[in-house]
Amino acid sequence: MTTTNHEGIESQPREWWQTMTDSSLSSVDLKTGQPHSARMYDYYLGGKDNFPADRDAAERALTVFSAARVMAQQNRAFMVRVTRYLAGEVGVRQFLDVGTGIPTSPNLHEVAQGVAPDARVVYADNDPIVLTHARALLTSTPQGRTAYLDADLRDPERILAAPELRDTLDLTEPVALSVIAILHFVPDDADPYGIVRRLLEALPSGSYLALTHATADLDPAAGQMAEKYREQGITAVERSHAQITSFFAGLELVDPGVQVAHRWHPDDPTAADLTDAQVSIYAGLGRKP
Repeated sequence: MTTTNHEGIESQPREWWQTMTDSSLSSVDLKTGQPHSARMYDYYLGGKDNFPADRDAAERALTVFSAARVMAQQNRAFMVRVTRYLAGEVGVRQFLDVGTGIPTSPNLHEVAQGVAPDARVVYADNDPIVLTHARALLTSTPQGRTAYLDADLRDPERILAAPELRDTLDLTEPVALSVIAILHFVPDDADPYGIVRRLLEALPSGSYLALTHATADLDPAAGQMAEKYREQGITAVERSHAQITSFFAGLELVDPGVQVAHRWHPDDPTAADLTDAQVSIYAGLGRKP
Protein backbone atom coordinates (compact mmCIF):
# COMPACT_ATOMS: atom_id res chain seq x y z
CA MET A 1 0.00 0.00 0.00
CA THR A 2 1.30 3.44 -0.85
CA THR A 3 0.66 6.58 1.16
CA THR A 4 0.91 10.22 0.20
CA ASN A 5 2.57 12.96 2.20
CA HIS A 6 1.56 16.62 2.33
CA GLU A 7 3.45 17.35 -0.88
CA GLY A 8 1.56 14.60 -2.71
CA ILE A 9 4.60 12.31 -2.90
CA GLU A 10 3.89 8.61 -2.53
CA SER A 11 5.93 6.56 -0.12
CA GLN A 12 6.20 2.84 0.58
CA PRO A 13 5.87 1.94 4.29
CA ARG A 14 7.07 -1.62 3.67
CA GLU A 15 10.24 -0.39 1.96
CA TRP A 16 10.82 2.04 4.85
CA TRP A 17 10.41 -0.84 7.31
CA GLN A 18 12.84 -3.00 5.35
CA THR A 19 15.40 -0.19 5.41
CA MET A 20 14.99 0.20 9.16
CA THR A 21 15.24 -3.55 9.63
CA ASP A 22 18.48 -3.76 7.70
CA SER A 23 20.10 -0.77 9.38
CA SER A 24 18.81 -1.03 12.94
CA LEU A 25 17.38 -4.33 14.04
CA SER A 26 20.38 -6.50 13.26
CA SER A 27 22.28 -4.89 16.14
CA VAL A 28 19.44 -4.46 18.65
CA ASP A 29 20.31 -5.74 22.11
CA LEU A 30 17.09 -6.38 24.03
CA LYS A 31 18.98 -7.14 27.26
CA THR A 32 16.54 -9.90 28.07
CA GLY A 33 18.35 -10.68 31.32
CA GLN A 34 17.35 -7.30 32.75
CA PRO A 35 13.76 -6.36 33.66
CA HIS A 36 12.20 -3.76 31.42
CA SER A 37 9.24 -1.51 32.22
CA ALA A 38 7.53 -1.98 28.83
CA ARG A 39 7.81 -5.76 29.02
CA MET A 40 6.59 -5.75 32.62
CA TYR A 41 3.57 -3.72 31.48
CA ASP A 42 3.03 -6.27 28.72
CA TYR A 43 3.08 -9.01 31.36
CA TYR A 44 0.47 -7.20 33.48
CA LEU A 45 -1.75 -7.03 30.40
CA GLY A 46 -1.35 -10.76 29.74
CA GLY A 47 0.91 -10.30 26.72
CA LYS A 48 3.68 -12.59 25.49
CA ASP A 49 6.43 -10.05 24.75
CA ASN A 50 8.25 -10.52 28.05
CA PHE A 51 11.06 -12.64 29.45
CA PRO A 52 11.77 -14.37 32.79
CA ALA A 53 13.53 -11.29 34.20
CA ASP A 54 10.49 -9.14 33.38
CA ARG A 55 8.05 -11.63 34.86
CA ASP A 56 10.13 -11.99 38.02
CA ALA A 57 10.33 -8.21 38.50
CA ALA A 58 6.60 -7.83 37.82
CA GLU A 59 5.76 -10.50 40.36
CA ARG A 60 7.94 -8.71 42.91
CA ALA A 61 5.95 -5.54 42.25
CA LEU A 62 2.70 -7.48 42.60
CA THR A 63 3.72 -8.67 46.07
CA VAL A 64 3.48 -5.09 47.36
CA PHE A 65 0.78 -3.73 45.01
CA SER A 66 -1.46 -6.59 44.01
CA ALA A 67 -3.64 -4.36 41.79
CA ALA A 68 -0.83 -3.61 39.30
CA ARG A 69 -2.70 -5.53 36.60
CA VAL A 70 -5.84 -3.49 37.26
CA MET A 71 -3.78 -0.29 36.99
CA ALA A 72 -2.37 -1.37 33.63
CA GLN A 73 -5.76 -2.44 32.29
CA GLN A 74 -7.49 0.79 33.32
CA ASN A 75 -4.64 2.87 31.93
CA ARG A 76 -5.08 1.17 28.58
CA ALA A 77 -8.86 1.54 28.72
CA PHE A 78 -8.41 5.29 29.23
CA MET A 79 -6.19 5.47 26.14
CA VAL A 80 -8.97 3.89 24.09
CA ARG A 81 -11.68 6.17 25.51
CA VAL A 82 -9.74 9.40 25.21
CA THR A 83 -8.67 8.61 21.64
CA ARG A 84 -12.27 7.89 20.66
CA TYR A 85 -13.33 11.13 22.35
CA LEU A 86 -10.70 13.15 20.50
CA ALA A 87 -11.38 11.61 17.09
CA GLY A 88 -15.15 11.49 17.52
CA GLU A 89 -16.49 14.25 19.74
CA VAL A 90 -13.69 16.77 19.19
CA GLY A 91 -12.79 15.97 15.59
CA VAL A 92 -8.99 15.73 15.99
CA ARG A 93 -7.37 14.05 12.99
CA GLN A 94 -3.69 14.13 14.04
CA PHE A 95 -2.06 12.28 16.93
CA LEU A 96 1.48 12.26 18.34
CA ASP A 97 2.00 9.37 20.76
CA VAL A 98 5.27 9.72 22.67
CA GLY A 99 6.48 6.80 24.75
CA THR A 100 4.48 4.33 22.71
CA GLY A 101 5.41 1.08 24.40
CA ILE A 102 4.95 -2.43 23.02
CA PRO A 103 2.05 -2.50 20.55
CA THR A 104 -1.09 -4.07 22.01
CA SER A 105 -4.22 -4.13 19.87
CA PRO A 106 -6.14 -1.97 19.66
CA ASN A 107 -3.27 0.44 19.17
CA LEU A 108 -3.93 4.18 19.22
CA HIS A 109 -4.05 4.43 15.42
CA GLU A 110 -6.54 1.56 15.24
CA VAL A 111 -8.82 3.36 17.68
CA ALA A 112 -8.48 6.75 15.97
CA GLN A 113 -8.88 5.40 12.43
CA GLY A 114 -11.79 3.26 13.55
CA VAL A 115 -13.60 6.54 14.23
CA ALA A 116 -11.94 8.70 11.56
CA PRO A 117 -10.29 6.67 8.75
CA ASP A 118 -8.31 9.73 7.63
CA ALA A 119 -6.56 10.15 10.99
CA ARG A 120 -2.77 10.45 10.96
CA VAL A 121 -0.64 9.10 13.78
CA VAL A 122 3.05 9.40 14.63
CA TYR A 123 4.46 7.07 17.27
CA ALA A 124 7.71 8.03 19.01
CA ASP A 125 9.78 5.77 21.23
CA ASN A 126 13.49 5.05 21.55
CA ASP A 127 13.09 1.65 23.14
CA PRO A 128 14.70 -1.30 21.30
CA ILE A 129 11.81 -3.61 22.24
CA VAL A 130 9.34 -1.18 20.66
CA LEU A 131 11.53 -0.84 17.58
CA THR A 132 11.31 -4.59 17.02
CA HIS A 133 7.52 -4.30 16.95
CA ALA A 134 7.30 -1.16 14.82
CA ARG A 135 5.78 -3.06 11.90
CA ALA A 136 2.54 -3.39 13.90
CA LEU A 137 2.44 0.39 14.27
CA LEU A 138 2.73 1.06 10.54
CA THR A 139 -0.58 -0.46 9.50
CA SER A 140 -3.08 2.17 8.42
CA THR A 141 -6.33 2.75 6.61
CA PRO A 142 -5.87 3.83 2.98
CA GLN A 143 -7.21 7.28 3.89
CA GLY A 144 -4.93 7.81 6.90
CA ARG A 145 -1.28 7.33 7.70
CA THR A 146 0.94 6.09 10.53
CA ALA A 147 4.66 6.58 11.08
CA TYR A 148 7.17 5.44 13.68
CA LEU A 149 9.92 7.69 14.99
CA ASP A 150 12.90 6.28 16.91
CA ALA A 151 13.37 9.13 19.40
CA ASP A 152 13.64 9.73 23.14
CA LEU A 153 10.92 11.58 25.05
CA ARG A 154 13.74 13.46 26.80
CA ASP A 155 14.83 14.95 23.47
CA PRO A 156 11.75 16.91 22.33
CA GLU A 157 13.76 18.86 19.74
CA ARG A 158 14.68 15.61 18.00
CA ILE A 159 11.02 14.58 17.95
CA LEU A 160 9.80 17.90 16.60
CA ALA A 161 12.45 18.13 13.88
CA ALA A 162 12.11 14.54 12.68
CA PRO A 163 11.16 14.08 9.00
CA GLU A 164 8.82 11.24 10.02
CA LEU A 165 6.78 13.75 12.03
CA ARG A 166 6.94 16.62 9.54
CA ASP A 167 5.98 14.37 6.62
CA THR A 168 3.00 12.88 8.46
CA LEU A 169 1.51 15.69 10.56
CA ASP A 170 0.61 19.27 9.65
CA LEU A 171 1.66 21.31 12.68
CA THR A 172 -0.52 24.22 11.60
CA GLU A 173 -3.55 22.06 12.43
CA PRO A 174 -4.51 20.67 15.89
CA VAL A 175 -2.60 17.65 17.16
CA ALA A 176 -3.40 15.43 20.14
CA LEU A 177 -0.21 14.80 22.12
CA SER A 178 -0.47 11.51 24.00
CA VAL A 179 1.89 10.75 26.88
CA ILE A 180 0.33 7.69 28.44
CA ALA A 181 1.99 6.00 31.45
CA ILE A 182 5.45 7.30 30.53
CA LEU A 183 6.17 10.37 32.66
CA HIS A 184 6.39 8.34 35.88
CA PHE A 185 9.59 6.92 34.36
CA VAL A 186 11.08 10.42 33.97
CA PRO A 187 12.82 11.73 37.12
CA ASP A 188 12.54 15.33 38.25
CA ASP A 189 16.12 16.12 37.24
CA ALA A 190 15.23 15.30 33.62
CA ASP A 191 12.63 18.13 33.72
CA PRO A 192 9.46 16.24 32.73
CA TYR A 193 7.40 19.44 32.93
CA GLY A 194 9.76 21.21 30.56
CA ILE A 195 9.61 18.30 28.11
CA VAL A 196 5.81 18.41 27.95
CA ARG A 197 5.82 22.20 27.72
CA ARG A 198 8.27 22.18 24.80
CA LEU A 199 6.23 19.63 22.85
CA LEU A 200 3.05 21.64 23.42
CA GLU A 201 4.75 24.88 22.37
CA ALA A 202 5.21 23.44 18.88
CA LEU A 203 1.52 22.59 18.53
CA PRO A 204 -1.15 25.10 17.47
CA SER A 205 -4.20 26.35 19.34
CA GLY A 206 -6.87 23.64 19.55
CA SER A 207 -4.32 20.90 20.22
CA TYR A 208 -4.72 18.56 23.18
CA LEU A 209 -2.63 16.83 25.84
CA ALA A 210 -3.78 13.36 26.96
CA LEU A 211 -1.82 12.08 29.94
CA THR A 212 -1.78 9.35 32.56
CA HIS A 213 0.56 9.05 35.54
CA ALA A 214 0.88 6.64 38.47
CA THR A 215 0.29 7.94 41.99
CA ALA A 216 0.61 6.80 45.59
CA ASP A 217 -2.11 9.25 46.72
CA LEU A 218 -4.76 6.57 46.83
CA ASP A 219 -2.77 3.61 48.14
CA PRO A 220 0.71 3.82 49.71
CA ALA A 221 1.38 0.37 48.25
CA ALA A 222 1.65 1.99 44.81
CA GLY A 223 4.65 3.88 46.16
CA GLN A 224 6.11 0.60 47.35
CA MET A 225 5.65 -0.76 43.84
CA ALA A 226 7.68 2.16 42.49
CA GLU A 227 10.37 1.27 45.00
CA LYS A 228 10.42 -2.30 43.67
CA TYR A 229 11.02 -0.87 40.19
CA ARG A 230 13.90 1.24 41.47
CA GLU A 231 15.40 -1.80 43.20
CA GLN A 232 15.47 -3.46 39.75
CA GLY A 233 17.29 -0.48 38.20
CA ILE A 234 14.17 1.07 36.61
CA THR A 235 13.52 4.74 37.29
CA ALA A 236 10.02 5.17 38.74
CA VAL A 237 8.50 8.28 40.29
CA GLU A 238 4.99 8.31 41.71
CA ARG A 239 3.55 11.85 41.81
CA SER A 240 0.65 13.51 43.61
CA HIS A 241 -2.57 14.84 42.11
CA ALA A 242 -1.25 18.40 42.37
CA GLN A 243 2.02 17.47 40.69
CA ILE A 244 0.26 15.64 37.88
CA THR A 245 -2.21 18.48 37.38
CA SER A 246 0.79 20.79 36.89
CA PHE A 247 1.52 19.08 33.56
CA PHE A 248 -1.65 20.78 32.28
CA ALA A 249 -0.52 24.31 33.23
CA GLY A 250 -1.85 26.80 30.68
CA LEU A 251 -4.34 24.31 29.22
CA GLU A 252 -8.12 24.12 29.52
CA LEU A 253 -8.90 20.89 31.34
CA VAL A 254 -11.72 18.85 29.85
CA ASP A 255 -14.29 17.73 32.43
CA PRO A 256 -13.95 15.95 34.80
CA GLY A 257 -10.38 17.25 35.02
CA VAL A 258 -7.52 15.14 36.33
CA GLN A 259 -9.32 12.10 37.65
CA VAL A 260 -8.59 8.49 38.57
CA ALA A 261 -8.42 6.81 35.16
CA HIS A 262 -11.53 4.64 35.38
CA ARG A 263 -13.63 7.68 36.35
CA TRP A 264 -12.75 9.71 33.24
CA HIS A 265 -15.76 9.39 30.88
CA PRO A 266 -16.43 5.79 32.01
CA ASP A 267 -18.13 3.42 29.58
CA ASP A 268 -17.53 0.02 31.21
CA PRO A 269 -20.09 -0.86 33.90
CA THR A 270 -17.75 -3.44 35.42
CA ALA A 271 -15.15 -0.73 36.13
CA ALA A 272 -17.62 0.96 38.48
CA ASP A 273 -16.87 -1.77 41.01
CA LEU A 274 -13.18 -0.84 41.13
CA THR A 275 -11.84 1.32 43.94
CA ASP A 276 -9.63 4.34 43.34
CA ALA A 277 -6.89 2.60 45.32
CA GLN A 278 -6.91 -0.36 42.94
CA VAL A 279 -6.46 1.87 39.88
CA SER A 280 -3.98 4.36 41.39
CA ILE A 281 -3.31 6.17 38.14
CA TYR A 282 -4.53 9.66 37.30
CA ALA A 283 -5.69 10.61 33.82
CA GLY A 284 -6.58 13.88 32.18
CA LEU A 285 -7.14 15.74 28.93
CA GLY A 286 -6.35 19.40 28.35
CA ARG A 287 -6.91 21.72 25.38
CA LYS A 288 -4.41 24.34 24.29
CA PRO A 289 -6.29 27.66 24.01
